[in-house]
Amino acid sequence: MISVSVIGASGYSGAELIKLLVKHPGVRIDKLFAHTSAGKKLADIMPSFNKTLDVVLESYSVESITKSDLVFIALPSGEAMNLVPGILSAGKRVIDLGGDFRLQDTSLYERYYKRTHSASTILKQAVYGLPEWNFSQIKSAALIANPGCYPTSAILPLAPLLKEGVIKPKGIAVSSLSGVSGAGKSTSVDMSFAEVNESVRAYKVGVHQHLPEIRTILKMLSGVPPSLSFVPHLLPITRGIYTTIYATLLKQLDDQAILAIYEKYYGKAPFVRISASAIPEIKNVNYTNFIDIGFRVNQEDGQIVVLSAIDNLIKGAAGQAVQNMNIMFGFGETEGLK
Repeated sequence: MISVSVIGASGYSGAELIKLLVKHPGVRIDKLFAHTSAGKKLADIMPSFNKTLDVVLESYSVESITKSDLVFIALPSGEAMNLVPGILSAGKRVIDLGGDFRLQDTSLYERYYKRTHSASTILKQAVYGLPEWNFSQIKSAALIANPGCYPTSAILPLAPLLKEGVIKPKGIAVSSLSGVSGAGKSTSVDMSFAEVNESVRAYKVGVHQHLPEIRTILKMLSGVPPSLSFVPHLLPITRGIYTTIYATLLKQLDDQAILAIYEKYYGKAPFVRISASAIPEIKNVNYTNFIDIGFRVNQEDGQIVVLSAIDNLIKGAAGQAVQNMNIMFGFGETEGLK
């Protein structure tokens, strides 16, 4: 049994994380922290926890986590870098669901996140928490950078194809569509459901903070520096991400050959589902930690289209964080998630 605390418990990702932790047989929730909701009962601001978790939200201090083995940080990017050094110094392990420790290059971080990185001295300690690729590093890590939702939906489908050298690394196009919960609770009016409803809109084209994460991690995993475009869109739905990837084949391969590549890398991955026939759908992955991947090969034009679907709040955030926790503390990888 381990004790865990959550900083940012009142946000969308924080709430999903608590729902998973409450059901986990190997976890005891120690403290839940929130800023504006401090002093209130969790069930008063989130009635779904009524008679499930009787706890009062607190204001965070490093002295409050002395009994915690692990601290989750579910705060907007820019917040965790101010907290993580103190948590690590207290001898605690950390999983950050934000973007502060995903990029080792501070110049990239500062360019895309528009702020100075105040904890650059501990960046090298951070392990990118993509379990399907970094299992052994996650196991011994003190600091996990939980992957972004869009990057999860793009990196998992692309990495095997790049590593096997079957697609051209230049000219890859990634088009992703997300539900509005991905923007978090504290967001601008133009990200609200009333503004998004009855429409579809691209945003942050060419400047989204997940673009360098996708490029950097694909290069790290495959050894190939990709040149790709990434265009995110908002859908008038609450949750889910649907990603379509367009790439050029370097070899003449049929569906079975592509399927064999994916099976090579993900055949034993408990949360990756591959199909050469079925087209992924958001409704089939929502409220789960699965990523569904499908593809179509156009041999005549030498092209491949790869499609993926995830729940942005589970596999794209809280679920993947619990998956990382399971690996870190020796639980079964699927514990509390299936």
